[in-house]
Amino acid sequence: MSRFTRLDARTLPRARRELTAADPALGAWIARVRPVHPPPASSHFRSLVRAILSQQLSNAAARTVCERTLALCRNARAPQPAEFLALEESALRGAGVSGPKIRALRSLATEFTSGALARCAFHRLPDEEIVQRLCTVKGIGRWTAEMFLLFSLRRADVWAPGDLALAAGVRRLIGATELDGAEAARLAESWRPWRSLAALTCWRIAHWREDDVPPRSSALAAR
Repeated sequence: MSRFTRLDARTLPRARRELTAADPALGAWIARVRPVHPPPASSHFRSLVRAILSQQLSNAAARTVCERTLALCRNARAPQPAEFLALEESALRGAGVSGPKIRALRSLATEFTSGALARCAFHRLPDEEIVQRLCTVKGIGRWTAEMFLLFSLRRADVWAPGDLALAAGVRRLIGATELDGAEAARLAESWRPWRSLAALTCWRIAHWREDDVPPRSSALAAR
């Protein structure tokens, strides 16, 4: 399998079959919770802008700040890095963006216009190189870069050892009372090369209630 394999409608059935064969307990949860993969953002830059704006905010607050900030651009669905460099700080603050996030957004826009991300062909780069490039941007750490790999690029084999909810999902999956992120990551090695589907499942497991009703179809399968 290519290291650049995407988790999409074409590969999802295979991922389900192979994960279920490798780990029947995980396969049973996949069938039960039907993990849903949201549609990708319209542009890589926009996806990273939203990631920075959403840090340390509730979902509702993040949605409001993102909408107000992107509305400052000519096309909210496809904002341009140069636009962010030209935006007045007062306008960004009026949209609810803090000083540190304004600096992070400008760092991101600079990298996209003249830095490590300028004309970057993400689809041709291995996962770790993408992570390293993104981590040069102020305000972007490894977890944010891993989420970009999974949700925007839809790479098939992404696992985030620092994600507490993933560790909680693995604990519930195996019936453990104690398991840290590093231990969960070691267990996840057995789910290669489909750790992205395993991660989507473990997030659902972590928050699953017995009275939850799974969605009728996966957003991935429908695309």
